[in-house]
Amino acid sequence: MEIDLNADMGESFGMYKLGNDEEFMSYITSANIACGYHAGDPGVMKDTVALAKKFGVQVGAHPGLPDLQGFGRREMKLAPEEVYTIVLYQVGALKAFTDAAGIKLHHVKPHGSLYGMAHKDDKIARSICQAILDIDPKLFLYVMEKGVIVPIAEGMGVRTICEMYSDLGYDADGNLVITRTHEAHNHEQAASRVKRMVLENKVTSIEGRDIAISGNSVCVHSDSPGSLEIVMAVRSVLEKSNCTISSPEN
Repeated sequence: MEIDLNADMGESFGMYKLGNDEEFMSYITSANIACGYHAGDPGVMKDTVALAKKFGVQVGAHPGLPDLQGFGRREMKLAPEEVYTIVLYQVGALKAFTDAAGIKLHHVKPHGSLYGMAHKDDKIARSICQAILDIDPKLFLYVMEKGVIVPIAEGMGVRTICEMYSDLGYDADGNLVITRTHEAHNHEQAASRVKRMVLENKVTSIEGRDIAISGNSVCVHSDSPGSLEIVMAVRSVLEKSNCTISSPEN
C-alpha cells in the first residue's frame, strides 16, 4: 500500500515563526504551503519552496480565506466568483515560486474554513475546481472523501487525493472537528489511530463511535503541540506496516 504523508507548511509571517517546517521535511512526502491570505508571506513562501526542493518533497498550494487574524479558520460569506479569484490568486502566486525554483507545482489543498466550506457547498467546490483547471489541469486536489467536493471535482476532470487526519477529531457523521487552535495529542495514540485508519478503514469519533474512513494520504499538522514526535511516530508505524511512503505522481 502506498501512503502519502502531507503537512501544512509555510505558515510563519514576518518575524513570527509557526510550525516545524525544516524538521518536518525529512518525514513527509507532500507540503501544503500557505499563500499569504491566512498565513505566510512572499519570503516565507520562497524559503519553504526551497526547503521542499532540497528534501525532494512535492509542493502544493494551501489557499485560505483572506483572514490573517483568524488564521483562515472563521467562515466568510463569499460569492462563488470571489472564491474562484482568491484561489486563482493564491495558487498562481505559489506557482510563480515553484517555477522560479525549477520544480512543478503538484497539488492544491484548501485551508481551514475554506476547506470545510468546499465540502458542504457545491458552488464553492466548483469555484475551487475551476481555478485549479484554469491554472493546470494536472494538479491534484487534496480533500476528504466526505462531502460534495470529490464527485464535483471528478465530474469536472480534477484528480483528487483523499486524505485522513492524524491529529484532528471526527464527529459521528465523519466531519472534521475544526478548532481555532490545535490541541496536543499523544504521539503513540496518533500513530495507532493512523495505522487503524489505513489498514482497517476505521476511526473512533469524538463521540466514541467507530466510523468508516478511507484515503491514500495522511495529514500531520506541523503547528500542533508535539507535532515532530507525531510525524515521526506516524511514519514509523506506517513503514512497519509495510506501507510505501510516497507522493502520487502527476
